[in-house]
Amino acid sequence: MNPFWALRIHDSNGTAFAKLQQMTRNELTIGEVTIEVHYSSVNYKDALAATGRGKILKQFPLNGGIDVAGHVLESTDPRFKPGQKVLANGMGLGENYDGGYSEVLRLHADSVVPLPDGLTLRESMILGTAGFTAALALSRMETNGQAPEMGPILITGASGGVGSFATQLFSQKGYEVIAASGKHEAIKYLKDLGASQVIPPAELAMGPRPLEKARFGGAVDNVGGKLLSQTLAHVNLWGNVACIGMAENANLDTTVMPFILRGVSLLGASSNNTPMKLRHEIWKRLATEWKPKQLERILARTVELKDLMQAFDDLLHRKVHGRILVQIRKD
Repeated sequence: MNPFWALRIHDSNGTAFAKLQQMTRNELTIGEVTIEVHYSSVNYKDALAATGRGKILKQFPLNGGIDVAGHVLESTDPRFKPGQKVLANGMGLGENYDGGYSEVLRLHADSVVPLPDGLTLRESMILGTAGFTAALALSRMETNGQAPEMGPILITGASGGVGSFATQLFSQKGYEVIAASGKHEAIKYLKDLGASQVIPPAELAMGPRPLEKARFGGAVDNVGGKLLSQTLAHVNLWGNVACIGMAENANLDTTVMPFILRGVSLLGASSNNTPMKLRHEIWKRLATEWKPKQLERILARTVELKDLMQAFDDLLHRKVHGRILVQIRKD
């Protein structure tokens, strides 16, 4: 059985560390579908897991990478055939099971999504969990009644991967987007993606009261903490706020006022365990009417397995806006 390369995360006395090493298939976690990996991506969770800065992995050792796209090599599940193009994101990859930072990967069949028409393997991983999460937020908000005529959408942490896609997706859908970002160098980038305004968080002039003047039709929040609390107080009648990140912290100090006096809804968007029916639907929409028109604009750079540790460091130190694609093999 031919060996292959993977970025494998180990534990040493309670501290996680990652190293590039050779493996064989019998060392992989179990699954019905074996794929030849072509692409993955770099997400905040991946960086936390591989550097040991976050307790992400449920067992050791494991290959990192919560996103993956490639060709089926073999399958004991009749839904998948050799040569078929597939992808997976979340569903325990790089957390409970081996992830996408590997030349070969074995997956549980119930976590695999056939690559929808309209996307290449490469495009699917530029999107990855970030694009999927932004689309999930849009889906949840519109299912709950969000519409462009309700007012502008505030997107916090807008220069990150999820924020970048949210800026573009909501803009393409006809919403006015106000992007909140503290990176001056990201202003042109975010306006190119469709933001009508780019405002540093400190200059949003959010009020401290439980209920403030309604300024936003809704919001997509990547930050958490105080900014999320203040955002809720500024959302218009029946608006929705999708909570999808915690770049500031995981706290939420608010009151019931926005909920009972304006009908505001706070919606979670958990990409890791999205039901498969909804997961398939969102990927199909990302391949068709929701496909970002400036997908390549969001791609910051492409790296190989050997470059991942530097990519993690850059992401954690907020030196990146947009997405980092991991190329294992070319299409």
